[in-house]
Formats: sequence, C-alpha cells, structure tokens
Amino acid sequence: MSERYLDTPYWSQDAAALMAALESGPGGLSPQKAIAKLRLVGPNVVEESSRLSAFHLFLRQFESPLVLILIFAAAISLVLQQWVDSAIILAIVLGSTLLGFFQEYRASTAVEELKRRLALTCRAVRDGVELVVPVSTIVPGDIILLSAGNLIPADGLVIEAVDFLVNEASMTGESFPVEKQPGIIKPEVALSARTNAVFLGASVQSGTAKVLVVETGLQTAFGAIAARLKTREPETDFGRGVRQFGYLLIRAMVIIVLFVLTVNLLLGRPVIESLLFAVALAVGLSPELLPAIVSVTLSAGARAMGRRGVIVRRLEAIENLGSMDILCTDKTGTLTEGTIVLNGALDANNRQSDEVSQLAFLNATFETGIENPLDAAIVAAGTTAGLTTQGFSKIDEIPYDFVRRRLTIVIAEDGNQTQHFIVTKGAFSNVLDICSFIERDAVDTPLTTALRTQLGTVFEAKGTEGFRVLAVATRKVKAEPHYGRDQEHDMTFRGFLIFSDPPKADAQRTIRDLAQLGIRIKVISGDNRHVTAHLAKAVGLNPKSILTGEALGKLRDEALWHLAPRTDLFVEIDPQQKERIVRALQKTGHSVGYLGDGINDAPALHAADVGISVEGAVDVARESADIILLSRDLDCLRSGVEDGRRTFANTLKYISITTSANFGNMLSMALAAPALPFLPLAAKQILLNNFLSDVPSIAISSDNVDPDRLLLPQRWNIKDIRRFMIVFGLISSVFDLVTFAALLLVFHADQPTFQTFWFIVSLLTELAVVLILRTQRPAFRSRPSRLLLWTTLAVAAGTLAIPFLGPLSSIFGFVPLSALQMGTIVAIVISYIAATEGAKVWYYGRKSRWKRKLHYG
Repeated sequence: MSERYLDTPYWSQDAAALMAALESGPGGLSPQKAIAKLRLVGPNVVEESSRLSAFHLFLRQFESPLVLILIFAAAISLVLQQWVDSAIILAIVLGSTLLGFFQEYRASTAVEELKRRLALTCRAVRDGVELVVPVSTIVPGDIILLSAGNLIPADGLVIEAVDFLVNEASMTGESFPVEKQPGIIKPEVALSARTNAVFLGASVQSGTAKVLVVETGLQTAFGAIAARLKTREPETDFGRGVRQFGYLLIRAMVIIVLFVLTVNLLLGRPVIESLLFAVALAVGLSPELLPAIVSVTLSAGARAMGRRGVIVRRLEAIENLGSMDILCTDKTGTLTEGTIVLNGALDANNRQSDEVSQLAFLNATFETGIENPLDAAIVAAGTTAGLTTQGFSKIDEIPYDFVRRRLTIVIAEDGNQTQHFIVTKGAFSNVLDICSFIERDAVDTPLTTALRTQLGTVFEAKGTEGFRVLAVATRKVKAEPHYGRDQEHDMTFRGFLIFSDPPKADAQRTIRDLAQLGIRIKVISGDNRHVTAHLAKAVGLNPKSILTGEALGKLRDEALWHLAPRTDLFVEIDPQQKERIVRALQKTGHSVGYLGDGINDAPALHAADVGISVEGAVDVARESADIILLSRDLDCLRSGVEDGRRTFANTLKYISITTSANFGNMLSMALAAPALPFLPLAAKQILLNNFLSDVPSIAISSDNVDPDRLLLPQRWNIKDIRRFMIVFGLISSVFDLVTFAALLLVFHADQPTFQTFWFIVSLLTELAVVLILRTQRPAFRSRPSRLLLWTTLAVAAGTLAIPFLGPLSSIFGFVPLSALQMGTIVAIVISYIAATEGAKVWYYGRKSRWKRKLHYG
C-alpha cells in the first residue's frame, strides 16, 4: 500500500502500523522491494536532472529569435518559389545549429560526468543491514539513519531519536533548531508543529535519528512548494552580463535593420530581397553562436579545473570565481594542517591532570552529536593513554549548539542510582560563564573575580602561544530522568584542554600568490583572538587587523561596511555573523568567495558570490556551494581562480572580437547599400560569411591567455564592450569603404565581381582580427593556441578558394577574380592588420591612462 493512499496523515499514525502500510518493517525494505518501489514512484528528486536529452538540446538551438527570423525568411522565399535562396538560408541555419548542438552536447556530457562525482548519498537500513545508497534511490518504506551535518533526503516519521535537533528554516522560516522525537501528533497541526516528522531540505544540527521514509521527490512538502512556485535561482553576475550584452545588440540591430529596409524600399528595390538583406544584416551583427561558445568555453574551463581538483557544480560560477577579489575562509585545514592534536590536559592550577583527561575522554566518547576533530583528538589521546569508559554509563546529553558553544554529557557511575555527574566541555568563556566554583586540590572553592582573572590569564597565554583552548567543568546532581540546558549552572571549573594545529608549510606562499592575483584573504573563525592572531602572524597576515564577534554584534551595518574591507581577522564569530560579514563586503563592491565545510557555514556559502566547499564537507555545506575542492588546499583554489579567469577572458574575446568585426561589416553594408545600384552582398552571402567566420571562434575556448590578463579579477563591463565594438568596428568600416571605392573607381566592378571581391575581403579581415585582437600585446608576441591558429588559417585558405570552386561558387553568385584583384585583396588585408595593431596600441594605452587618472584622482 502506497503512502499516497493513506487515509490519515502519517504524523498522526503509529510507527508500526505505518511500516505495515508501507510494506516495510524494523529492518527496512529488502533490496528487491526497494528496486520495485523505485520503478513505481520514480527517483527521489524534486526536479529532473538539468541535463537535456540530445533531442531537446537540438531543439533548444532554435530558441534564438534570430534563428526563428531566418526560418521565417526562408519560408517566405519558399512561398515565392525562390528555391535556391531558401535552401541556402536553411542549410546555413542548420549548419550553425548543428555546430552549436554538437559543442553543447559535448559540454553537457562532460559536466554531467563531473556532477556524478558529487552525487549525494545517505545511510539506509535494508534487510537489517546498514548501507550507503544514493539519495535519488530512497523510496517510501526505507529506514534511513541521520546524524549531525546530514541534509534530510525525504519526508518521514521519526521512530528513534537521541538529542535530535533539526533546522527547518527552508520550510518554516524559523532560524532556531527544532527538537524531533517519536510520537503521534494530531492530524490538523501545522507543519512547524509536526515534531515527530522530518522534511526534505531541512538539515540535522545535532544528535542522531532513525526515520521511516514516507514521501519522496515531488510528493514531499518541499517538492509540492517547488512544483507550485517553479522558482529560479537568482540571476548571476555572468547571466546579467549576457542579458545586458543582448540589449546592446538588439538596439544596434533595430537601428541598422530599419535604416536599411527603409532606404531599400524607398529606392524601389524588391521587397523580399530587401527583407532578406535586412534580416541577414541582423544575423550578421549578432554572434548567434554565443550560447554555444559560452557553453563550450565554460565547460572546457570546468574540465580543466576538474583535472586540477576543482569541481564546478554550476558553470556560471566560473566567472564569479574569476572575478573574486576577497576570499573568506576558516583557518582549520586551509591555513593549518587540519590535524588537531591534544597536547595536554591542565587542572585549574595550570598543571598536567589525568583526572581532567578522563573527564574530557568521557565527554567526547559519549557524545553523539556533531562530529568534530577536537573530540576525535581527545578520544585518540585517551585511547593511547589507556583510558576507557568502563565503570560509567551515559544518562543523557545536552547537545552542542552554536549559541552556547558547549556540550554536556550526564553520566553515572555503575551501581549509583541516586546521583549523576554532569560533565561540560566547550569554549573557555562559555564554560566559565556557568561556573560558580573552582577545584583547588580536590576542594570546591568559590570562583571569585580574582580567580576568574587568573584563569583568563592562563587562557590568553596559551592562545598567544598558538594553542586552542577548551575548558572542562563538572557538577554532581541528584538523579533525574531528563536534563536540559537550564541545568548548566553552578558548575565547578576543572581545567583546560590544550590543542595544537600547526600552519601549513606552504600557507604563506599561497597567500602571497593569491595576493598577486588581486585576492585578499580574510579569516573568519569561531576560535579566540589569541590563537587566530598567532596563526595570522605565522602565515603573513596582519595579526592586529582584528574584529571580534562581540564587537561586531554592537556595530550598525554602516559601520561594518566601513570596517569589513579593512579587517583581516574576524574572530570569535557565530554562524549568523559569518553571513553578515559576507554581505557587508559585497555591499562595498567586492566579489566575495567563501570557503567552508561545516553546518554553520551554509548561510555564508549561499550568500557569497561564489560558495566554495570541499569533498569531505557535510551535505548541507556541499549543497550550498558552487565550487567543490577535492583537496582542502588554497593552492588548489589559486589554480582554480586562474582557470576561471582564463575561461572568462576567452569568452570575452569571442564577444568583443566578433561583435566589432560584424558591426564594422554590417555598418559598411548599411551605408553602401543606398549608394550602390545593387546590394553589396546578397543575403545568402552574408549568412555564409557569418557562418565561416564563426567556425574558428569555437576554438577560442582553447586559446592561450596572456599572463597579465590573469593578474586582476575580471568582470563584465558593457561600456567597455560597446567602446571596443565602435572603435574597431569603425576601423573595419573605413577599410570597407576604401574597398568599395577601389572596386567602383578602379576595377569598375559589376555586381558578381563586387560581391565576390568584398566577400573575400570582409571574411579575411574578420579572420585576421581574431588573431590580432585576441591579445592586448602585439600579435607576434602572444602565441595563439594551435587549434585556433590552424582553424583560422584553414578557413582563410577555403575563403580564397571559394570563387574558383565551380558549382559552389555559382550557387552563391561568386565569380573567379583576376591576379591583380587577388593581389589587391592581400594588400588591403595587410594594411588593415597594420592599422588595427596601431589602433590597439592607442586604445589600450588610452584606457590604461584613464584608469590611472581615475585611481589617483
């Protein structure tokens, strides 16, 4: 019986009865039953994989309005029985779309292969055996095991729970964790009151639970909301840039097309011929392969980054990674080795203490909430020293949270039914706050202000030496059935736990390398100011540029906007403050990356321009990230930033070069058309020109990028693109008009000769400009990639041969040219190359002077 046909809501049913209804049991489903149910209910996903089928990917190539306009124009030609023109237009459209389809299909295949490496898994019980299975294969009736850091993969009923706290902010908007326990709830209660149920999209803050899955995929509460709203992700900086670029092109197209169409009609030229010419001009101006170029370039970048250990979950994040100028990160594992060691346990008199070691060992061993390296270090040290939990039993646990910053375990000595022992471990100040006594020589002494100062001095001294310090406190109480946070009071301070995590040997060099790329490191840590400042000094950061969480909490947003860019170390920070820091940096115009792997990093990862996590991160952090590092290493990230900038630079090359060349050619034709007795190029010739010039552009994704282009963050600048298009487009138009004059005044060219001559000149200049404008340096000092170079040369050779290729030449209306005419073409192209190189020196020199003036005032 499927859960979809249950008469009453699952949260108001007995767990055993619900299991029976779902054909499950305490040992879960059998593997065979799980497979059968998966076929019946489908995969556990809220929306199907974003990858399109080959057929749908092919159809998507026709979404462009420009392609649809071309098809409409071809249809008009068919109606008027202009068979050759319509066939040529359709063939060129089909060629362009097939080229785009082939490249995007390859790109999507490569990205899917990378995404498969990051597929989420969860622990499930099937036939009584615990297995790790993909989240997408979870079905109703499965028994799943959850612990701190897990994303909840489906809706279900809690059947066992130990200190199980869940963050349901994605469903209820409530930021505080909710405790979940087994039980039966009234059918009519709101979602937020269903304390015996968990929901897809929530995350486990602490504790453990066993859950019976009841709803999966679109049948979940989250899936129902997603299906209704169909919400889209916020527009990225990259997407915004593409959209603004599209607006720029549309404005230019409308002006040119209306002008040409109007003039041709006023001159009495055929309507269809004029319409096809105007439409062809529009297509000629537009880089219609832009989606394919962007997809190919970004996916090539993603593959290159994947080989370096940087997995891209969202392609557009590559641009954001390349534009990043501030990286916020915790210190553990990135600036330090990430191997935490317990160096000692000290009593309240600052002496080594076996008793404090035993207390810490009991606390860490019995803890079932958030796994962390500090507890692992305590357990490892205790096991080596021969410590055990023998003679003690766990009664209760008050789990760690990010407000209290401490963990309490209630234990009993075997045989003692009347008295329990509370052991608390956590951040020094948070533990000291709940202490009223201090143990001195086995005697509890009132904790005076002077004694608190002495303890603070020890804590500060150890921190200054680079050690991380936790505190331990205890209290004996009368046995009770249940314990809560309100019983953490009047405790006895027992001692200190001293940990070390040395800085990485190459951390200082990596920070220096990132600084040379224009990226400033900001450490955001929950650790105390003394430890963080000691590490900062060791790795080359400013230990005095520091802001504490307490001070930050007192700042208004405007003050934080001023301080955040000037601060290197944010210490003693809580999770909510991490997100606030990121947003303050963004408010001041910075592109912010955030590197994190914990539950408390998820809000900041989501808020950052580019969220970066690591392969071993908790589910909720990894799901919030755009980029995944297979190694928690800033040097790995540095190479990723360079790849991101290289990818974005090549994307902008195509956009800038193609639009400037096309703009020049289209402007030339628009100006010349009224003055000529015939069209400078037929519509089919314009389309062939545009198609052939786009072929080598596919290879731009493989092009080399000059080292100086990688030194600074790169962002979209539509004004720069417009300025570039106008300057270099006008240079192209000047040479086009010179060509027109030579053809009319020197060669007295008829229509076929004129169109053949200018077709070759315009195409060769477009190909040449790819090699010239791909770099800000002189072209001979910057080597293009082999693929780009040889593709460009091959198309250039084919262009020169087209007039002499008999049938193909006649289809497009070309005629053979004389040796003098071919020599003139070569001279014009060489002159154009020289003029463009000179203009490039002027353009980039002027741009550099303008930037210096803006910077220095």
